[in-house]
Amino acid sequence: MYRCGYLEGSSAVKADQKAESGTVLVGSGRRARRAAAALLVGGVLLLGTACSSGGGGGGSTDAKGGGSGSTADATPKVSTAQLTVTPADGAADVTPKDGLQVAVASGKLTTVAVTDKDGKAVAGEIAADGLSWKPSETLAVGTTYTVNAQAVDSAGLVAASTTTFTTLTPAKKVATNDNIANNGQYGVGMIVSVNFSKTIQNKDAVLAGITVEGSDGTVAKGHWFGSSRLDFRPENYWKPGTKVTVKYRLKNVEVSPGVYGDVEKDEPFTIGRYQVSTVDAATHKMTVSHGGSDNQVIPITAGNDQNPSWNGTMVISSKEKMTRMNSATVSNIKGDEYDVPDVPHAMRLTSSGTYVHGNYWGNAFGTANASHGCIGIADAKGGSDSSTAGKFFNTSMVGDVVKVVNSVGKTVSGDNGLSGWTIPWSKW
Repeated sequence: MYRCGYLEGSSAVKADQKAESGTVLVGSGRRARRAAAALLVGGVLLLGTACSSGGGGGGSTDAKGGGSGSTADATPKVSTAQLTVTPADGAADVTPKDGLQVAVASGKLTTVAVTDKDGKAVAGEIAADGLSWKPSETLAVGTTYTVNAQAVDSAGLVAASTTTFTTLTPAKKVATNDNIANNGQYGVGMIVSVNFSKTIQNKDAVLAGITVEGSDGTVAKGHWFGSSRLDFRPENYWKPGTKVTVKYRLKNVEVSPGVYGDVEKDEPFTIGRYQVSTVDAATHKMTVSHGGSDNQVIPITAGNDQNPSWNGTMVISSKEKMTRMNSATVSNIKGDEYDVPDVPHAMRLTSSGTYVHGNYWGNAFGTANASHGCIGIADAKGGSDSSTAGKFFNTSMVGDVVKVVNSVGKTVSGDNGLSGWTIPWSKW
């Protein structure tokens, strides 16, 4: 009687039944082992014969697996290429910078694809020798990535790997602030000054994460003042009408150990008309240039010999129609103290307290230097828009250049206000 899968009463079936019940076949030497192997092969052959005997003349099968009804059983070949992805699969709190790399031994990388959860690809290149891959950009913080990598060995066999990991979520961040208003308009001497709430140790990484570039291709270069202030200016004054964009890419940058940036944005502004004013402390005059022959000469009074004005190129950093000036807020003032609660048309030049401003209490304009370091222009009490100071105030903007020459004072420091133009480009 035939049953599918075995032939009843065969010796092979009996051997199988003994094996399943835990019985061990014991023989003497090589002859016993050969007999056992033959017995098992016989069982397989009988299985094939029994299943194909259904109503006459099934196909024949030989001991080598040939014939019309057989399938060869071959062990698949495995690539010798060994892929290593760092970090390991499932890793968390991975450092965004230099935390990811893919390498291969005994083979060459062919494909590396790294994507975030939204499918956005991470840029990177396989090394020329085909043995490694690194991203060419900093990974985002608090993000899960998937790495798909493939390599081939010398025989052309492919090895593949798919892993995931998550970058760290910063526990500490640094606040970033600058002196630019979105879509604001500034003078040709405008310097972008960026201040950080914490000390920056990885200065090169921060510098690489901020770019300031004009629509005409002009690029501003960064200069560090200490460890928490970074100023940007081009080699020469901006050209009028230039659209400038400050690009921040600091969100994923480790600015100091364990501290990351907080901003990822573009900040545009525009350069207005040309205005550069030169104050000659020796002649007590200020020449206002608009880039042509229509220069305006304004009588002024600069700092006296005890409190001379700074020499050097400064920039208007803010404007106030009325402000209070008190000698108690300014260091190293010599002579009489002062406190004027209603100084009109004030435009700040330095953080140490130098202004160009209206003056209604003096009369030394064009004849002598009588101030405590500021540049005074004739005005009326309360500030008159029709006064010399009022007109200059109304035609000036933040970013305009005011350059002082021939003062008996020292040259202004580059970090005193927006005075970076005083520093030679070779040292910027």
